[in-house]
Amino acid sequence: MDIDVRGPRFGAAVTTLVLAIVLITGSFWLLAWQTLAFALGAAGGVGRSPYGRLFRKVVRPRIGPPTEFESPEPPRFAQAVGLVFAGVGLVGFGLGPEWLGLAATGLALAAAFLNAAFGYCLGCEMYLLVRRVTVRTQ
Repeated sequence: MDIDVRGPRFGAAVTTLVLAIVLITGSFWLLAWQTLAFALGAAGGVGRSPYGRLFRKVVRPRIGPPTEFESPEPPRFAQAVGLVFAGVGLVGFGLGPEWLGLAATGLALAAAFLNAAFGYCLGCEMYLLVRRVTVRTQ
């Protein structure tokens, strides 16, 4: 079942804000929260992430029904990619070196910002590329 394209973009906007605060404060716990949000989105799809639930219950009723849909697999893959970067960030902030936490969080922030501001999902594009490559090699 396809999903409302506005949901993942809303999630990316919230993620952008959260990761910017992580970079400003160096908060391990806030990054841990974002890592959990990525994990839930990767495991159950973006609709099961905290930001997806917030979009569905609070935002979507106020902005009206969707007019555009997309397959849920690319955004779910993007959540998994975000999970990897956030996990590396947690290692950097928790165990060191701190630059690793900053770099991984910064890269995740850049990807989230691209999706939130321009609707360009790097993780989704990676998913499509992986699909093309794996289909050709089979």
